[in-house]
Amino acid sequence: MYDNFAFWVSIATAIVVVLIIFKTAVVVPQQSAYVIESLGKYSRTLRAGFHVLIPFIESAAYKHSLKELALDIPEQVCITNDNVQVGVDGVLYLQVLDPERASYGITDYGFAISQLAQTTLRSEIGKIALDRTFEERAMINANVVSELDKASDPWGVKVLRYEIKNINPPHDVLSAMEKQMRAEREKRAVILTSEGERDAKINEAEGEKQRVIKESEATKQQQINEAEGEAAAILAVATATAKGLYRVAQSLVVEGGESAMQLRVAEAYIAEFGKLAKEGNTLVVPSNLADLSSMVALATTIAKKEPPGPAS
Repeated sequence: MYDNFAFWVSIATAIVVVLIIFKTAVVVPQQSAYVIESLGKYSRTLRAGFHVLIPFIESAAYKHSLKELALDIPEQVCITNDNVQVGVDGVLYLQVLDPERASYGITDYGFAISQLAQTTLRSEIGKIALDRTFEERAMINANVVSELDKASDPWGVKVLRYEIKNINPPHDVLSAMEKQMRAEREKRAVILTSEGERDAKINEAEGEKQRVIKESEATKQQQINEAEGEAAAILAVATATAKGLYRVAQSLVVEGGESAMQLRVAEAYIAEFGKLAKEGNTLVVPSNLADLSSMVALATTIAKKEPPGPAS
């Protein structure tokens, strides 16, 4: 009888020991933290690993995840600066940095930050007009994060990011915005078309200007070339005449040259006098027929002068 009693006592003792070990041995997972209380008072914070608590005295009062948490911020109605109601929702990212303050600084930091995010978002949306809410998302997100981070610092929680998911204006406002966007596109199309026509006209005028300039330059160059050609022709004729006269002067100084010259002058005089007789009905005969001999004598006198140097 005594042996049976001792056996059952041993079994009961073993069960109690196992229960005590089960209750006092704590394994904290990675990226987690347990807040330990000793007789209802904060004792210490346990990080990842195996820990043993004092039985019936210490207990894990709070368990926190140190990972980044995402909180869904439900859609709420916000009024913009131009008095338009829009529905806005978002998502908030936060992380527990101080488990002790997160346990004792506030009852539920997740709920508190979510409510604070909604009120801050309403305040930020109320500062800008509806058209700018779509353009200033980054600024709104940054302002919300800044305000939430200041408020959550005493709670040991760090607000990392806030992202607006959707901005839903009323249907009548959406219809008006679509009409405005369509009008803007049509306006840009008309402007681009007019600018294209203007550029085309400018290009045509510029081309006509260049054509006129090229034609005038060509005409100018043609006139210059013609003038240079005429000058060269006149110079060539003058040079040839000078050479001919020089040859005539040289031939006069040789034997028989003077007689040949007199004969040539007489022939030319008679020929020209004959042309005059053919062209008119009236023939004027010189009063002094000795003009022929006097002309020959004058030509001879001129020819006897010293001939000039040869023309180049």
